[in-house]
Amino acid sequence: MELTDDQLKVAEIELERYLPRSQQIYGFVVLRNRVKSDPVQIFVDKWPQFSVVFCKPFCKQENDPFRIIFVFATDEAVLEETLRKSSLIDWTRYFGLGMNNSHMEILKKMASEKNVPCRKISVCHRMRLEDISKLPPIDSSGISLSSLDESHIGLVSQTWKFVEHEGAVGMIRRMISNFPSFCVLDADGQPVSWILTYDSCAMGMLYTLPEHRGKGYAKVLISSMAKRHHALGHPVYCFIEEENTTSYRLFTNLGFTEDPSYRESWFEFN
Repeated sequence: MELTDDQLKVAEIELERYLPRSQQIYGFVVLRNRVKSDPVQIFVDKWPQFSVVFCKPFCKQENDPFRIIFVFATDEAVLEETLRKSSLIDWTRYFGLGMNNSHMEILKKMASEKNVPCRKISVCHRMRLEDISKLPPIDSSGISLSSLDESHIGLVSQTWKFVEHEGAVGMIRRMISNFPSFCVLDADGQPVSWILTYDSCAMGMLYTLPEHRGKGYAKVLISSMAKRHHALGHPVYCFIEEENTTSYRLFTNLGFTEDPSYRESWFEFN
């Protein structure tokens, strides 16, 4: 069943009980309850005591690589049954799916049963800042901070590794229009470093133009974004791909921690 606005408020409280395991779905629900943005559909296997939550963000194109379904489950047997029988997933079409890496064997089993090809996109650390006071002092003197606007969509898009995919520009436009962002401006008022917020409330797309690196901009942006999310009552977290050791060290040095037994995985099908 799809949750109504009133039910989503109840679901937020329930999902908070399962933090940090429910972090990504919880982030979707938090933003859905607070920000007027493009629609995100939240489905549960039953109400009010749900065991599986599906989140389907806004997407226009059927084959959009960012047409990703996110899943949280407290019961693997119910998850397997839901994946097998639910009409929420059309196994005949392209889709992506993100969930706790520990559930991926179930997903692969379903794909095999339905004779659907699947491919792993990435596996990520989930980094959380549980205590805002853990942020070290960051000197931002002489740095001009602002937020991104729609005039910056092209700049951000062309530096993102998924820019070649249809839907990338639209996704960035929605992020900049609806959710918190920060950027460092040069003397001409142009962004040279930035960080955005995904619709799951995770901070991401952190990037600094090569000629402006080594100046501490990333630390200033992460710290500023963490404080903004905390002030808004949002969770403060991010995902870092396993191979990105530079970002992992950066966030760790800023007080972010992870459960070493947990990984978030993204797969695509068809």
